[in-house]
Amino acid sequence: MLILAISFPGAGQESAATAETPNSSGSELRTMSFNIRYDNPGDSVNAWPYRIRRVAGIFRLFEPDVVGVQEALKSQINGLQAEIPEYDWYGVGRDDGEDGGEFCPVFYRRERLELLEKATFWLSETPDTPGSRGWDAVCNRVVSWGKFRDKATENEFYFFNTHFDHAGPKARLESAKLLRREIGKIAGRTPVILTGDLNCRDTSVVYRTLLENPGEESMPLLDAIARTLTPHHGPTGTFHGFTGVTEPGGRIDYIFVTPAWQVRQHAILADHWDGRYPSDHLPVLA
Repeated sequence: MLILAISFPGAGQESAATAETPNSSGSELRTMSFNIRYDNPGDSVNAWPYRIRRVAGIFRLFEPDVVGVQEALKSQINGLQAEIPEYDWYGVGRDDGEDGGEFCPVFYRRERLELLEKATFWLSETPDTPGSRGWDAVCNRVVSWGKFRDKATENEFYFFNTHFDHAGPKARLESAKLLRREIGKIAGRTPVILTGDLNCRDTSVVYRTLLENPGEESMPLLDAIARTLTPHHGPTGTFHGFTGVTEPGGRIDYIFVTPAWQVRQHAILADHWDGRYPSDHLPVLA
């Protein structure tokens, strides 16, 4: 299993989690980034009705505590929650701030986490305006976030989830700058996890912008794959278009953490059912 352990400043210990077995210590947390592919009937045998139980199966098998999902329509969210009722979720539609368009919902295990605050902002020049579109983006894009309390430890952290534009290079870069600023304003120096489909590789200026030093008011973001204490497991690419074949190093889906988190393991999951995949993206787990 794939575990994040958190070490809070002032806690009097270097690492808050040392247990060998999953979730045997309350300070161990499992998180996932999962682009589930929007419900497109044109996907034929890969359409959502054929995939929903595979997606739910990933949740059941790996038991993540908190998951950033991308490309979910409201009907998909409702159907998925019916399959995994132990999870609650937060998010809004990107087109109107209600139910319209794709969501970037945050699913969380209610027995483990309590949602204290929640909000969504738009990746645009007017981030507080629902349905606003920024720069050269083709689609409206959002960041949905929550502040959580870990019921096992009383520790609090912020979780951000996003999906950058697939077509607009300026939009992706400006989105990275805006997201970096907003995380600093919202979370300050509280521990943060960020998940997302950035539609760019880790060699891009967009990726580097997210990881730039934000200054003293907030904490830097670190790529979980670079911070893991054990070797990465699985492919190194995430998009495969339902083929199961990814380009080496073709990672566009990520989990980022602030330095308070110790990453025990990191994986890109290539699970399939006789060659049929849950999505056209592989989920990322840490």
